[in-house]
Amino acid sequence: MIKVVRAKLHCIRVTDANLNYQGSITLDPEQCEAVGIYPLEFVDIWNKNSGARISTYVIYGERGSRCCVLNGSAARTCQPGDEVIIAASLYCQPAEIATLKPRVLTFLPDNRIDKTLVYDVTALGGDRFDFAIREDAFFAPEPA
Repeated sequence: MIKVVRAKLHCIRVTDANLNYQGSITLDPEQCEAVGIYPLEFVDIWNKNSGARISTYVIYGERGSRCCVLNGSAARTCQPGDEVIIAASLYCQPAEIATLKPRVLTFLPDNRIDKTLVYDVTALGGDRFDFAIREDAFFAPEPA
């Protein structure tokens, strides 16, 4: 089994850091649902500004809020305005990679969705694969 990306929020900006909370990351459920990130699911978070890398679980915040709040000890790793990458993963056999189509959201500075992408792996035979990032034609971005 190998660990692979299943869903990703790429370059979303931290909207708040709340040290006095039990822990987790609070995200807008609309954005999570668009890529398939679930409440209580563990995710990896990579801070592009500081280089910090943490793992915590997701809780849903207010629908439509575009929030990204680091809570508890995770609040020490990020400041409001920092760009982070949030990735959910799964374990699979290498032969299954081509059946996955992970969705990725990219964001504008105000955390509105900019693009929805799909990671597309094609099996070439044996242990060879091709990889492409494609824009998802079936997803409508948020209105401006």
